Amino acid sequence: MARNRRLILSSPAEVWSLLSDGHRYGEWVTGTQQVLAADPHWPDVGARLRVRVGVGSLTLEDTCVVRICDPQRRLELEAKADPFGAARIAMNLIPWGEHTLVVLDWHPLRGPGTRMHGLPVDYVVAIRNGMMLTKLARIAVREHGGGAGRTLDGGTRTTSR
Repeated sequence: MARNRRLILSSPAEVWSLLSDGHRYGEWVTGTQQVLAADPHWPDVGARLRVRVGVGSLTLEDTCVVRICDPQRRLELEAKADPFGAARIAMNLIPWGEHTLVVLDWHPLRGPGTRMHGLPVDYVVAIRNGMMLTKLARIAVREHGGGAGRTLDGGTRTTSR
């Protein structure tokens, strides 16, 4: 499992407003090229996003399904990208004073990722997820005016466990 943490200088409600807008998913999720479709009831349990992911001309379609939704606290997704399998992505929003500590856990569920799971894969995923949280923090701070465009940790800290 790869785990990243990020203190975002915006309230949980402000961070949640980004997470709960399926059409904005591509703005902060690293590797997403385009949101192809978003269920109108996103992020209710069972809601789906269909996205194009990849690098350059190497792309595939991915589907994210909401498995757990506790508004302003927790969002858990199952990301499916055949033939690569599926992964669980859990985002917990913890109030930290007037700010938000976001804890993101990633774990493979099915497919080749379950066999390759371990330090090298977790390291790469932790880097990707760190980039993703950096984007999320920058958007939240920019749109909600917290910290005049700054993040407390300078935008670089990730951890893997």
